[in-house]
Amino acid sequence: MKPLFAILLALPLLLSGLAAAASSPAEMISDFRLKHGEGRVTLDATLNRIALEQAKAMAAKDKLDHEVLGSFNSRIAPARAGRAAENIAYGYDGFEKTLGQWIDSSGHRKNLLLPRASRVGVASAKSATSRRTYWAMVIAGEYEPRPKAAGKKTPPAAKGKPAAQSCRLKLLSLCF
Repeated sequence: MKPLFAILLALPLLLSGLAAAASSPAEMISDFRLKHGEGRVTLDATLNRIALEQAKAMAAKDKLDHEVLGSFNSRIAPARAGRAAENIAYGYDGFEKTLGQWIDSSGHRKNLLLPRASRVGVASAKSATSRRTYWAMVIAGEYEPRPKAAGKKTPPAAKGKPAAQSCRLKLLSLCF
């Protein structure tokens, strides 16, 4: 009976530990952001892909480098974000310790607290050479509206004023 009682007492601790381990990177980042006055972020497929490509490239070259695949601006373009930031790291196998490392770094912390961010992508990849785990996180705000196509529309006339016209000859208010 005593072993069963000990198991029942330990069960809540075990379940709370499993719940903490099951927290997604987006939930962990959101919890940190909420504690510091910023809003939640949700996982975004485009940002996850960008983060995964970055993590895999760093692992393949065994090099911690924001520009391993090109400039951040060119890599983030498919996300159509007005504001975005990237954190990278290597060393820890788990995200919780990696997040702690970023929180303890002022520049990375600033990125985690990017104002009006709503989306995040997080990925890791292991180097076949050094066995290091490389991490990449991309955080961004809302999608920007697509730019309007440059058409040949003429701007509307100002209220109460006729549109300016280019005439060679004006006869009875008709332009020729």
